[in-house]
Amino acid sequence: DLSEYKLKVELTCCFTQNKSFIEHYHNSSFLEHGGAPDDAMRNAFVSAVDKYLKNNNKYNKNESKIGFVDISDSLILVSNSFSTVTSYENQTKKAITNSFIQECMTNFIKQNLEIFFAENPVDAEKIATQVLVNKRSRENAEKTRLNLKKKLTSQNDVSSRVEKFVSCRSKDPSIRELYIVEGDSALGSCKMGRNSEFQAI
Repeated sequence: DLSEYKLKVELTCCFTQNKSFIEHYHNSSFLEHGGAPDDAMRNAFVSAVDKYLKNNNKYNKNESKIGFVDISDSLILVSNSFSTVTSYENQTKKAITNSFIQECMTNFIKQNLEIFFAENPVDAEKIATQVLVNKRSRENAEKTRLNLKKKLTSQNDVSSRVEKFVSCRSKDPSIRELYIVEGDSALGSCKMGRNSEFQAI
């Protein structure tokens, strides 16, 4: 992406059940927004862990692929890189944008993860299990949230808020009429005599 330059990368990481911590440094500067190293890490981890899960039949039938959030929930990682040429995203220098650095780091992380999984089957199994626990708990939480939201929304219409409300069939507010009556006997009489297409009581 630029004239020829050199890159040195150091990276350390571990998996845990209850922590998440990720930081990137480049040329001794903290990259608050990451940029190329962060994109490389995301792509490499998702690719390597997904490949392991597929090759070892860990996914349930028709189960969706993992996302980086499922990995990052249990990941502690720090990367430290140096390059002879650097392109920063803007003047604040909180992210770098070099495509060569991203491609190089992606391959570096992916290859080392695949080697680690092959050489440490017990640890690989623990990591895969934890990532799937993160994924499935996230999906269940999202499903519960959507169901609750749907339930609360449906309970929030006027027919559920007003006792003994009798709606009309039309959904067009320009023609709908609302009768407010006092007592059950008036309600019964108006209900029988109304035009139920556009009159609500």
